[in-house]
Amino acid sequence: MERRKSKKIKLANTYIGGDSEILVQSMLNVPASDIEGSVAQAKELAAAGCQVIRFAIPNEEALNLIEPIKEAVDAAIVADIHFDYRLALGAAERGIDKIRINPGNIGDDSRVKAVADICKQKGIPIRIGVNSGSLEKEILAKYGSPTPQAMVESALYHARLLEKFDFDDIVISIKSSNVNTMITAYELAAQQCDYPLHLGVTEAGTERMGIIKSSIGIGSLLAHGIGDTIRVSLTDSPIKEVFAAFDILKALGLKNDSPYLISCPTCGRTKIDLVSLAKQVEERLKDCKKPIKVAVMGCVVNGPGEAKEADIGIAGGDGNGLIFKKGEILRKVDEKDLLEELMKEIEKL
Repeated sequence: MERRKSKKIKLANTYIGGDSEILVQSMLNVPASDIEGSVAQAKELAAAGCQVIRFAIPNEEALNLIEPIKEAVDAAIVADIHFDYRLALGAAERGIDKIRINPGNIGDDSRVKAVADICKQKGIPIRIGVNSGSLEKEILAKYGSPTPQAMVESALYHARLLEKFDFDDIVISIKSSNVNTMITAYELAAQQCDYPLHLGVTEAGTERMGIIKSSIGIGSLLAHGIGDTIRVSLTDSPIKEVFAAFDILKALGLKNDSPYLISCPTCGRTKIDLVSLAKQVEERLKDCKKPIKVAVMGCVVNGPGEAKEADIGIAGGDGNGLIFKKGEILRKVDEKDLLEELMKEIEKL
């Protein structure tokens, strides 16, 4: 798929936009006053592969999070700031890699200029975060509701505020809890500016529905080349957000540095405990970094035949199963040995 041509922006030791990879983000959900807990969760996220870690800075005390988190992880760190522009200035002084603000809610132009000036001086990009629930009264009155057009107008208005002060290291997000609204808003933004876009469905819900909504919203945009960085928002552990984001990228062929598991849904031909086996294989592959396709199939019909594209796979029988490679059967093994025999073959690849 051909990606939208967006501006390439430096972020700590990486880049957002242009020809850079699509970065995965998440956000700490530990109270900002708990520095030790925040650092521990940041380390967990980094270990899971999270490339950009955001955390709320609700008050001046929370600025104390920046140094210890920055020292603990290699991921880029982002300060999430609302209303008090002095917190943005403080975060910039203390070494934050990126700031997320809504320029419209931090006060008059002099305050926006102060933030733009220090960020330009220190090479810190700014993400303009517009949500359907935080639109200006004037824009809401104009459109009657938080339509995609309303959200894009708001985002581009805030971008112009920063541009007014010669700042354009800008990333834009235009999130809605309504998937259709979110998709249309990003499509419009992609047509009207070249800034990198941070994709996400806000307030997506708990794990089950949140992943479904995010997969549809984020996935459909990525499939059409729109999006430079993503966050799957879940009312759950942020670690699950990271895993879900990577799964979306893998499903679209945008992440190819780890195994891609395929498994059949089972049917009346299945004679082994395929559900349990597939979950065990998935767990064992969690830390594997090989770009391989692994198949876990319930019978010989769906094994070497339908899954012949797999680099390695297993197909169940009646108390036993086949190990196959690129559609060629290697050997038959007892059901209880299927998992370990599969893992041995993966080790050889």
